[in-house]
Amino acid sequence: MSLFSFWHQELAIDLGTANTVIYHNGQIVLDEPSIVAVDNSSGKCIAIGQRAKLMHEKVYPGIRTIRPLRDGVIADFNAAEMMIRGFIRQVNSKHRSLFTPNLKIVVGIPSGSTEVEIRAVRDSTEHAGGRDVYMIYEPMASALGIGLNVEAPQGNMVVDIGGGTAEIAVISLGGIVVQESIKTAGDEFTADIQQYMRQQHNIRIGEITAEKIKIAVGAVLPDLDEEPEPYTINGPNLMTAHPVEATITHQEIAHCLDRSIAKIETSIMHVLENTPPELYTDIVSEGIYLSGGGALLRGLAKRLTDKINIPFHVANDPLHAVGRGTCEALKNTDRFSFLIR
Repeated sequence: MSLFSFWHQELAIDLGTANTVIYHNGQIVLDEPSIVAVDNSSGKCIAIGQRAKLMHEKVYPGIRTIRPLRDGVIADFNAAEMMIRGFIRQVNSKHRSLFTPNLKIVVGIPSGSTEVEIRAVRDSTEHAGGRDVYMIYEPMASALGIGLNVEAPQGNMVVDIGGGTAEIAVISLGGIVVQESIKTAGDEFTADIQQYMRQQHNIRIGEITAEKIKIAVGAVLPDLDEEPEPYTINGPNLMTAHPVEATITHQEIAHCLDRSIAKIETSIMHVLENTPPELYTDIVSEGIYLSGGGALLRGLAKRLTDKINIPFHVANDPLHAVGRGTCEALKNTDRFSFLIR
């Protein structure tokens, strides 16, 4: 490693509501849940990432776990700063040095972010050690990560369903032509599952169990080519508090997520209605690309294709599409005019 690389370091950060992914030299060096555990009396950070997630919904009153990002934006400024600082320190711990490196950072943010929210991300990143901070809208990062030529004079459409927001955008000539950012995404799906379990099975479950159900049997169509095995959970009965067991099928999850998926369909249609005709023609011929954790829901591409009559394609490794695109933007900060400084 050269002496210069100790002084100057470049990081691409996908600051997600559910997970934070950091790239260095084109490689993932950190992929952790976006969560912080804090001591209530001192306000000090006890744990971040996976260690903090293990404590989530399991801690005594003296410790609380915080998810600093809600709906894709920073909801708790201090916790966000602690988390970003801690993650950067973890990355730098592999290259210990007497000097603090000069950090150049590109961060992905939702396309619907306000000026205040953009400033909150910039300030948190700068306070955590970033000297040269750029931001990129998540749909643009997603398109780059998928491998689309965002600077070409043709229309590309991406639907990025993350933890806090679903980002729908039409991109052409290095800019976002039409976009919509809605708060119906992974967290909403988790809440839907929790509510369904209360209403239909009379069981109270936490976020983590609902997340496990979503991963194990999450689907948006009752009829699938490859059906997942039913998933069994345990929890307290709402009326008696006695332990009960329930077996959940993908058909049940498809039913309970139906309303939320319908909201995403409506937003996609709204973006298409506002797309210029020439770009619309490109989208029909090329199809629409799905990325983010929500793209992993079984049957989503088929349901959207049938509903909207345009082919939908799930990106390779959709969870890391935004991170890969942020990494691509980091290599081209001088060239890409769509980066926000």
